[in-house]
Amino acid sequence: MNPHLELLQPYPFQRLRGLLAGVTPPADLPHINLSIGEPKHPTPAVVKQALIDALDGLAAYPATLGSDALRTACAGWLQRRYGVSVDAAREVLPVCGSREALFSFVQAVIDPRGEQKPVLISPNPFYQIYEGAALLAGAEPYYVNCLAANRYQPDWAAVPEAVWQRTQVVVVCSPGNPTGAVMSLADWNTLFSLADRYGFIIASDECYSEIHFGTPPLGGLQAAQQLGRGFERLVMFTSLSKRSNAPGLRSGFVAGDAKVLEKFLLYRTYHGSAMSVTIQQASIAAWNDEEHVAANRDAYTAKFDAVTARLAQVLDVTRPDAGFYLWAAVPGGDDARFARELFAQQHITVLPGSFLARDAHGVNPGAGRVRLALVAPLADCVAAAARIEQFLQQYH
Repeated sequence: MNPHLELLQPYPFQRLRGLLAGVTPPADLPHINLSIGEPKHPTPAVVKQALIDALDGLAAYPATLGSDALRTACAGWLQRRYGVSVDAAREVLPVCGSREALFSFVQAVIDPRGEQKPVLISPNPFYQIYEGAALLAGAEPYYVNCLAANRYQPDWAAVPEAVWQRTQVVVVCSPGNPTGAVMSLADWNTLFSLADRYGFIIASDECYSEIHFGTPPLGGLQAAQQLGRGFERLVMFTSLSKRSNAPGLRSGFVAGDAKVLEKFLLYRTYHGSAMSVTIQQASIAAWNDEEHVAANRDAYTAKFDAVTARLAQVLDVTRPDAGFYLWAAVPGGDDARFARELFAQQHITVLPGSFLARDAHGVNPGAGRVRLALVAPLADCVAAAARIEQFLQQYH
Protein backbone atom coordinates (compact mmCIF):
# COMPACT_ATOMS: atom_id res chain seq x y z
CA MET A 1 0.00 0.00 0.00
CA ASN A 2 1.02 3.60 -0.52
CA PRO A 3 2.84 4.52 2.72
CA HIS A 4 1.58 8.10 2.42
CA LEU A 5 -1.91 6.84 3.28
CA GLU A 6 -0.72 6.44 6.86
CA LEU A 7 -0.22 10.21 7.05
CA LEU A 8 -3.86 11.09 6.38
CA GLN A 9 -5.83 12.45 9.33
CA PRO A 10 -9.50 11.74 10.06
CA TYR A 11 -11.89 13.95 8.14
CA PRO A 12 -13.66 16.62 10.26
CA PHE A 13 -17.02 14.87 10.01
CA GLN A 14 -15.51 11.58 11.15
CA ARG A 15 -14.17 13.40 14.21
CA LEU A 16 -17.58 15.01 14.72
CA ARG A 17 -19.30 11.62 14.70
CA GLY A 18 -16.86 10.46 17.37
CA LEU A 19 -17.46 13.59 19.44
CA LEU A 20 -21.23 13.08 19.40
CA ALA A 21 -21.15 9.31 19.87
CA GLY A 22 -23.22 8.20 22.83
CA VAL A 23 -25.08 11.50 23.11
CA THR A 24 -28.88 11.26 23.08
CA PRO A 25 -30.45 14.60 22.12
CA PRO A 26 -34.02 15.55 23.09
CA ALA A 27 -36.42 13.45 21.03
CA ASP A 28 -39.01 16.23 20.93
CA LEU A 29 -36.67 18.66 19.14
CA PRO A 30 -36.24 18.16 15.38
CA HIS A 31 -32.61 17.87 14.35
CA ILE A 32 -31.11 20.94 12.67
CA ASN A 33 -27.81 20.25 10.94
CA LEU A 34 -25.57 23.30 10.54
CA SER A 35 -22.34 21.31 10.36
CA ILE A 36 -21.90 20.39 6.71
CA GLY A 37 -21.64 22.79 3.79
CA GLU A 38 -24.04 20.88 1.56
CA PRO A 39 -26.49 23.16 -0.30
CA LYS A 40 -30.11 22.36 0.48
CA HIS A 41 -31.86 24.77 -1.89
CA PRO A 42 -33.58 23.05 -4.85
CA THR A 43 -31.50 22.36 -7.93
CA PRO A 44 -32.84 24.75 -10.60
CA ALA A 45 -35.34 23.39 -13.10
CA VAL A 46 -33.26 24.59 -16.05
CA VAL A 47 -30.42 22.30 -14.97
CA LYS A 48 -32.63 19.28 -14.28
CA GLN A 49 -34.43 19.62 -17.60
CA ALA A 50 -31.15 19.90 -19.50
CA LEU A 51 -29.99 16.73 -17.75
CA ILE A 52 -33.12 14.86 -18.77
CA ASP A 53 -32.93 16.11 -22.34
CA ALA A 54 -29.35 14.87 -22.64
CA LEU A 55 -29.81 11.31 -21.36
CA ASP A 56 -28.80 9.92 -24.74
CA GLY A 57 -25.32 11.16 -23.91
CA LEU A 58 -24.93 8.22 -21.55
CA ALA A 59 -24.32 6.04 -24.61
CA ALA A 60 -21.06 7.83 -25.51
CA TYR A 61 -17.60 7.92 -23.98
CA PRO A 62 -16.83 11.52 -23.02
CA ALA A 63 -13.63 13.33 -23.93
CA THR A 64 -11.42 14.38 -21.04
CA LEU A 65 -11.09 17.83 -22.58
CA GLY A 66 -14.87 18.22 -22.61
CA SER A 67 -16.91 19.54 -25.49
CA ASP A 68 -16.21 22.79 -27.29
CA ALA A 69 -19.68 23.93 -26.23
CA LEU A 70 -18.98 23.38 -22.53
CA ARG A 71 -15.60 25.10 -22.57
CA THR A 72 -17.16 27.99 -24.48
CA ALA A 73 -19.92 28.25 -21.87
CA CYS A 74 -17.34 28.33 -19.07
CA ALA A 75 -15.30 30.96 -20.88
CA GLY A 76 -18.44 33.00 -21.48
CA TRP A 77 -19.29 32.91 -17.79
CA LEU A 78 -15.78 34.11 -16.89
CA GLN A 79 -16.23 37.02 -19.28
CA ARG A 80 -19.63 38.00 -17.91
CA ARG A 81 -18.76 37.46 -14.25
CA TYR A 82 -15.21 38.80 -14.09
CA GLY A 83 -14.65 40.62 -17.36
CA VAL A 84 -11.85 38.15 -18.08
CA SER A 85 -11.18 36.82 -21.58
CA VAL A 86 -9.72 33.33 -21.82
CA ASP A 87 -8.93 30.96 -24.66
CA ALA A 88 -11.64 28.30 -24.30
CA ALA A 89 -9.49 25.77 -26.15
CA ARG A 90 -6.35 26.12 -24.01
CA GLU A 91 -7.17 27.95 -20.79
CA VAL A 92 -10.34 26.13 -19.65
CA LEU A 93 -10.69 22.51 -18.57
CA PRO A 94 -13.92 20.92 -17.26
CA VAL A 95 -13.55 18.86 -14.08
CA CYS A 96 -15.74 16.61 -11.98
CA GLY A 97 -16.16 19.13 -9.18
CA SER A 98 -13.55 21.28 -7.46
CA ARG A 99 -12.79 18.66 -4.81
CA GLU A 100 -11.64 16.09 -7.34
CA ALA A 101 -9.80 18.73 -9.33
CA LEU A 102 -7.91 20.20 -6.38
CA PHE A 103 -6.72 16.76 -5.35
CA SER A 104 -5.67 15.59 -8.80
CA PHE A 105 -4.10 18.94 -9.66
CA VAL A 106 -1.67 18.66 -6.78
CA GLN A 107 -0.74 15.13 -7.86
CA ALA A 108 0.01 16.44 -11.34
CA VAL A 109 2.10 19.49 -10.45
CA ILE A 110 4.15 18.42 -7.42
CA ASP A 111 7.68 17.45 -8.48
CA PRO A 112 9.11 15.11 -5.81
CA ARG A 113 12.57 15.07 -7.33
CA GLY A 114 15.37 16.91 -5.61
CA GLU A 115 17.19 16.75 -2.34
CA GLN A 116 14.61 18.73 -0.37
CA LYS A 117 11.00 17.74 0.17
CA PRO A 118 8.54 19.95 -1.77
CA VAL A 119 6.08 22.12 0.15
CA LEU A 120 2.43 22.92 -0.43
CA ILE A 121 1.34 25.99 1.52
CA SER A 122 -2.22 25.89 2.82
CA PRO A 123 -4.36 28.39 4.69
CA ASN A 124 -5.18 27.35 8.24
CA PRO A 125 -8.07 26.57 8.87
CA PHE A 126 -8.62 24.85 5.55
CA TYR A 127 -10.53 22.40 3.37
CA GLN A 128 -8.90 19.08 4.23
CA ILE A 129 -8.45 18.06 0.59
CA TYR A 130 -5.51 20.50 0.42
CA GLU A 131 -3.65 18.60 3.11
CA GLY A 132 -4.49 15.14 1.81
CA ALA A 133 -3.49 16.05 -1.71
CA ALA A 134 -0.13 17.32 -0.50
CA LEU A 135 0.61 14.26 1.61
CA LEU A 136 -0.32 11.76 -1.11
CA ALA A 137 1.78 13.67 -3.64
CA GLY A 138 4.80 13.34 -1.36
CA ALA A 139 4.80 17.01 -0.38
CA GLU A 140 4.93 18.60 3.05
CA PRO A 141 1.91 20.74 4.00
CA TYR A 142 2.87 24.06 5.57
CA TYR A 143 0.04 25.84 7.36
CA VAL A 144 -0.28 29.62 7.32
CA ASN A 145 -2.64 30.82 10.02
CA CYS A 146 -5.65 32.96 9.11
CA LEU A 147 -6.57 34.96 12.19
CA ALA A 148 -9.05 37.76 12.86
CA ALA A 149 -6.18 40.17 13.49
CA ASN A 150 -5.12 39.75 9.85
CA ARG A 151 -8.66 39.89 8.35
CA TYR A 152 -8.56 36.08 8.22
CA GLN A 153 -6.00 36.33 5.42
CA PRO A 154 -2.84 34.19 5.43
CA ASP A 155 0.11 35.84 7.12
CA TRP A 156 2.61 35.45 4.28
CA ALA A 157 5.24 37.47 6.14
CA ALA A 158 5.43 34.74 8.78
CA VAL A 159 6.58 32.11 6.26
CA PRO A 160 10.34 31.47 6.61
CA GLU A 161 12.60 31.95 3.61
CA ALA A 162 13.65 28.29 3.79
CA VAL A 163 10.00 27.23 3.37
CA TRP A 164 9.45 29.54 0.41
CA GLN A 165 12.51 28.03 -1.26
CA ARG A 166 10.84 24.59 -1.19
CA THR A 167 7.31 25.73 -2.03
CA GLN A 168 5.84 24.41 -5.28
CA VAL A 169 2.13 25.12 -4.74
CA VAL A 170 0.25 27.72 -2.69
CA VAL A 171 -3.46 27.07 -2.21
CA VAL A 172 -5.74 29.99 -1.44
CA CYS A 173 -9.47 29.93 -0.82
CA SER A 174 -11.43 33.11 -1.46
CA PRO A 175 -14.14 33.42 -0.21
CA GLY A 176 -12.57 31.40 2.57
CA ASN A 177 -13.85 28.23 4.16
CA PRO A 178 -14.78 28.60 7.01
CA THR A 179 -14.17 32.32 7.50
CA GLY A 180 -15.86 33.77 4.40
CA ALA A 181 -12.97 36.24 4.02
CA VAL A 182 -12.31 37.61 0.52
CA MET A 183 -8.88 38.49 -0.85
CA SER A 184 -8.41 42.12 -1.89
CA LEU A 185 -6.46 43.28 -4.92
CA ALA A 186 -3.58 44.18 -2.59
CA ASP A 187 -3.67 40.65 -1.16
CA TRP A 188 -3.45 39.21 -4.66
CA ASN A 189 -0.63 41.57 -5.59
CA THR A 190 1.39 40.38 -2.59
CA LEU A 191 0.83 36.74 -3.52
CA PHE A 192 1.70 37.31 -7.18
CA SER A 193 4.93 39.02 -6.16
CA LEU A 194 5.85 36.01 -4.03
CA ALA A 195 5.02 33.65 -6.90
CA ASP A 196 7.24 35.65 -9.23
CA ARG A 197 10.07 35.51 -6.71
CA TYR A 198 9.86 31.83 -5.80
CA GLY A 199 8.26 30.27 -8.89
CA PHE A 200 5.39 28.37 -7.23
CA ILE A 201 1.95 27.70 -8.75
CA ILE A 202 -1.13 29.34 -7.22
CA ALA A 203 -4.20 27.10 -6.92
CA SER A 204 -7.15 29.42 -6.23
CA ASP A 205 -10.21 27.68 -4.79
CA GLU A 206 -13.17 29.94 -5.60
CA CYS A 207 -16.13 27.59 -5.16
CA TYR A 208 -18.04 30.03 -2.88
CA SER A 209 -17.63 33.04 -5.19
CA GLU A 210 -21.31 33.38 -6.15
CA ILE A 211 -22.72 33.51 -2.62
CA HIS A 212 -22.28 37.08 -1.51
CA PHE A 213 -24.22 40.07 -0.22
CA GLY A 214 -24.05 42.49 -3.12
CA THR A 215 -20.30 42.82 -3.69
CA PRO A 216 -19.06 40.04 -6.00
CA PRO A 217 -15.75 38.67 -4.66
CA LEU A 218 -12.62 39.39 -6.66
CA GLY A 219 -11.33 36.31 -8.51
CA GLY A 220 -7.74 35.31 -9.09
CA LEU A 221 -7.82 35.67 -12.88
CA GLN A 222 -9.65 38.96 -12.49
CA ALA A 223 -7.00 40.23 -10.07
CA ALA A 224 -4.22 39.20 -12.46
CA GLN A 225 -5.90 41.09 -15.30
CA GLN A 226 -6.44 44.20 -13.19
CA LEU A 227 -2.77 44.16 -12.24
CA GLY A 228 -1.71 43.90 -15.87
CA ARG A 229 -0.49 40.32 -15.58
CA GLY A 230 -1.03 37.18 -17.56
CA PHE A 231 -2.15 33.90 -15.99
CA GLU A 232 1.33 32.40 -15.59
CA ARG A 233 1.47 29.89 -12.70
CA LEU A 234 -2.16 30.67 -11.77
CA VAL A 235 -5.12 28.28 -11.95
CA MET A 236 -8.56 28.96 -10.51
CA PHE A 237 -11.07 26.28 -9.48
CA THR A 238 -14.83 26.67 -9.42
CA SER A 239 -17.89 24.44 -9.49
CA LEU A 240 -21.67 24.32 -9.77
CA SER A 241 -22.18 22.73 -6.34
CA LYS A 242 -22.74 25.94 -4.38
CA ARG A 243 -23.54 28.31 -7.25
CA SER A 244 -26.32 26.16 -8.69
CA ASN A 245 -27.26 23.91 -5.73
CA ALA A 246 -26.04 20.89 -7.66
CA PRO A 247 -23.47 19.09 -5.49
CA GLY A 248 -24.50 15.74 -6.94
CA LEU A 249 -23.77 16.90 -10.47
CA ARG A 250 -20.02 16.86 -9.70
CA SER A 251 -19.27 19.52 -12.26
CA GLY A 252 -16.91 22.46 -12.38
CA PHE A 253 -13.96 23.76 -14.32
CA VAL A 254 -10.44 25.08 -13.90
CA ALA A 255 -9.01 28.00 -15.83
CA GLY A 256 -5.71 29.78 -16.10
CA ASP A 257 -2.16 29.10 -17.26
CA ALA A 258 -2.38 27.20 -20.56
CA LYS A 259 1.00 25.49 -20.07
CA VAL A 260 -0.01 24.18 -16.66
CA LEU A 261 -3.43 23.05 -17.90
CA GLU A 262 -1.83 21.22 -20.82
CA LYS A 263 0.07 19.02 -18.37
CA PHE A 264 -2.97 18.70 -16.11
CA LEU A 265 -5.02 17.49 -19.09
CA LEU A 266 -2.39 14.84 -19.79
CA TYR A 267 -2.64 13.66 -16.19
CA ARG A 268 -6.42 13.60 -16.33
CA THR A 269 -6.41 11.58 -19.55
CA TYR A 270 -4.81 8.76 -17.56
CA HIS A 271 -6.69 9.59 -14.36
CA GLY A 272 -10.00 8.62 -16.00
CA SER A 273 -12.10 11.56 -14.80
CA ALA A 274 -13.86 12.71 -17.97
CA MET A 275 -17.25 14.34 -17.45
CA SER A 276 -20.27 12.53 -18.88
CA VAL A 277 -21.78 14.10 -21.99
CA THR A 278 -25.09 14.20 -20.13
CA ILE A 279 -23.54 16.13 -17.24
CA GLN A 280 -21.80 18.43 -19.70
CA GLN A 281 -25.13 19.46 -21.23
CA ALA A 282 -26.65 20.17 -17.82
CA SER A 283 -23.53 22.16 -16.94
CA ILE A 284 -23.84 24.29 -20.07
CA ALA A 285 -27.40 25.17 -19.04
CA ALA A 286 -26.22 26.09 -15.54
CA TRP A 287 -23.29 28.29 -16.61
CA ASN A 288 -25.50 30.10 -19.12
CA ASP A 289 -28.22 31.00 -16.60
CA GLU A 290 -27.85 33.66 -13.89
CA GLU A 291 -31.48 33.96 -12.80
CA HIS A 292 -31.29 30.94 -10.52
CA VAL A 293 -27.98 32.16 -9.09
CA ALA A 294 -29.49 35.50 -8.08
CA ALA A 295 -32.45 33.73 -6.46
CA ASN A 296 -30.09 31.43 -4.60
CA ARG A 297 -28.09 34.41 -3.35
CA ASP A 298 -31.28 36.13 -2.17
CA ALA A 299 -32.26 33.05 -0.18
CA TYR A 300 -28.91 33.01 1.63
CA THR A 301 -29.08 36.75 2.27
CA ALA A 302 -32.48 36.33 3.89
CA LYS A 303 -31.05 33.72 6.26
CA PHE A 304 -28.06 35.86 7.19
CA ASP A 305 -30.37 38.84 7.74
CA ALA A 306 -32.59 36.80 10.03
CA VAL A 307 -29.87 35.03 12.01
CA THR A 308 -26.64 37.03 12.22
CA ALA A 309 -27.77 40.00 14.31
CA ARG A 310 -29.67 37.69 16.64
CA LEU A 311 -26.70 35.42 17.24
CA ALA A 312 -24.38 38.42 17.57
CA GLN A 313 -26.22 39.28 20.81
CA VAL A 314 -25.05 36.04 22.42
CA LEU A 315 -21.94 35.06 20.41
CA ASP A 316 -18.91 36.83 18.96
CA VAL A 317 -19.94 36.58 15.31
CA THR A 318 -20.33 38.87 12.31
CA ARG A 319 -21.56 38.48 8.76
CA PRO A 320 -18.75 37.19 6.51
CA ASP A 321 -17.58 38.87 3.32
CA ALA A 322 -19.16 36.03 1.33
CA GLY A 323 -20.05 32.34 1.48
CA PHE A 324 -22.69 30.61 3.59
CA TYR A 325 -20.83 30.06 6.88
CA LEU A 326 -20.85 31.88 10.18
CA TRP A 327 -17.51 31.61 12.02
CA ALA A 328 -18.49 32.15 15.64
CA ALA A 329 -16.34 32.37 18.75
CA VAL A 330 -17.79 30.39 21.67
CA PRO A 331 -17.82 31.29 25.36
CA GLY A 332 -15.04 29.62 27.29
CA GLY A 333 -13.06 28.76 24.17
CA ASP A 334 -13.77 24.99 24.13
CA ASP A 335 -15.34 24.50 20.71
CA ALA A 336 -15.65 20.72 20.99
CA ARG A 337 -17.45 20.93 24.35
CA PHE A 338 -19.73 23.63 22.99
CA ALA A 339 -20.66 21.51 19.95
CA ARG A 340 -21.28 18.39 22.03
CA GLU A 341 -23.45 20.12 24.63
CA LEU A 342 -25.40 22.06 22.00
CA PHE A 343 -26.23 18.76 20.31
CA ALA A 344 -27.10 17.12 23.64
CA GLN A 345 -29.41 19.91 24.77
CA GLN A 346 -30.82 21.40 21.57
CA HIS A 347 -30.34 18.72 18.87
CA ILE A 348 -28.32 21.13 16.72
CA THR A 349 -25.14 20.01 14.97
CA VAL A 350 -22.31 22.48 14.40
CA LEU A 351 -18.70 21.81 13.48
CA PRO A 352 -15.93 22.59 15.98
CA GLY A 353 -13.46 24.99 14.41
CA SER A 354 -10.46 23.12 15.75
CA PHE A 355 -11.48 20.17 13.55
CA LEU A 356 -10.91 22.38 10.50
CA ALA A 357 -7.40 23.47 11.42
CA ARG A 358 -4.04 22.18 12.62
CA ASP A 359 -1.87 23.29 15.50
CA ALA A 360 0.67 25.52 13.80
CA HIS A 361 3.12 28.11 15.09
CA GLY A 362 1.87 27.73 18.64
CA VAL A 363 -1.85 28.01 17.96
CA ASN A 364 -4.82 26.24 16.43
CA PRO A 365 -6.59 29.09 14.58
CA GLY A 366 -9.88 27.23 14.64
CA ALA A 367 -9.89 26.61 18.37
CA GLY A 368 -12.60 28.38 20.29
CA ARG A 369 -14.84 28.76 17.22
CA VAL A 370 -17.59 26.79 15.54
CA ARG A 371 -18.68 26.78 11.92
CA LEU A 372 -22.38 27.19 11.27
CA ALA A 373 -23.47 26.42 7.72
CA LEU A 374 -26.68 28.31 6.94
CA VAL A 375 -27.78 25.77 4.38
CA ALA A 376 -30.98 24.62 6.06
CA PRO A 377 -34.31 26.29 5.18
CA LEU A 378 -34.89 29.78 6.56
CA ALA A 379 -37.33 28.59 9.21
CA ASP A 380 -34.84 26.01 10.47
CA CYS A 381 -32.04 28.59 10.63
CA VAL A 382 -34.25 30.95 12.64
CA ALA A 383 -35.29 28.11 14.94
CA ALA A 384 -31.65 27.15 15.40
CA ALA A 385 -30.75 30.71 16.37
CA ALA A 386 -33.53 30.72 18.98
CA ARG A 387 -32.38 27.39 20.41
CA ILE A 388 -28.75 28.57 20.53
CA GLU A 389 -29.90 31.67 22.45
CA GLN A 390 -31.73 29.45 24.91
CA PHE A 391 -28.75 27.12 25.19
CA LEU A 392 -26.37 29.97 25.97
CA GLN A 393 -28.52 31.14 28.87
CA GLN A 394 -27.38 28.05 30.75
CA TYR A 395 -24.01 27.31 29.15
CA HIS A 396 -20.97 28.05 31.30
